[in-house]
Amino acid sequence: MIRYSRSTKWSKSQMPVANLFSIPCLKFTHRHTISSSSSLLVIAAGKRPMVTAGSSSSSPGAFTTLQERVKFEKEIKKSKFIAIAGPISDERSAQSFLSEVREARATHNCWAYKVGEQYRSNDDGEPSGTAGKPIHSAIVSSGLDRVMVVVIRYFGGIKLGTGGLVRAYGGVAAECLRNGPTCLVKSKVPMGLEVTFDLLGVLYHQLQSFHAEDIAQDYDTGKDGITMVTFKVDFDKAESLEEAVKNNCSREIVFYKR
Repeated sequence: MIRYSRSTKWSKSQMPVANLFSIPCLKFTHRHTISSSSSLLVIAAGKRPMVTAGSSSSSPGAFTTLQERVKFEKEIKKSKFIAIAGPISDERSAQSFLSEVREARATHNCWAYKVGEQYRSNDDGEPSGTAGKPIHSAIVSSGLDRVMVVVIRYFGGIKLGTGGLVRAYGGVAAECLRNGPTCLVKSKVPMGLEVTFDLLGVLYHQLQSFHAEDIAQDYDTGKDGITMVTFKVDFDKAESLEEAVKNNCSREIVFYKR
């Protein structure tokens, strides 16, 4: 018996990807892996955890993640497997995710997640390497980043063996991720420049054209008639914005990037 459902009754704190990342999440039907790093955690829940941690390669700029939480259920030899996957952004959201979806009455709550270069997995009482690692492998194969998958198992009385467990945990995790809606998240580049007051109008026009965010001015530069303007822009628009500002201001302008 297989059941798949997209979550519709999560609380506010669980649903919006934009809240998790604080940057726009664009619907994306094809999956690509462009990831960035973030801080991670070790989570212990219920049984003594067998946690595997490590790092993987990544590229800065953008990443594809799940747009919302998604659930997939499958019965394998009388054992019920429930996979729940969703977007995470950092240590706190990963810990909250596990706390919210784990089922205390279940035989096992196994999990894995990936955030940029870091990943962790937990077999939660299953034989070492038969649950957490297959779940992590499913995440890597999906091409998604900043996601967590928890696979809950209710033992049905029939042992699956090492190979059977690997296929079961990896399979339900992969199917859950495969059916979930995804989105592309672009990182922002913090930038700044010093500009004379008479060029502020030209500058702000360009910033609006390139959808710059968090625009701020600092008049305390110690230079007469000059202000510092700081802002953030999509990583793939930074160079074009810099060129456009220089061309329209018709004078030498130095940009500062962090």
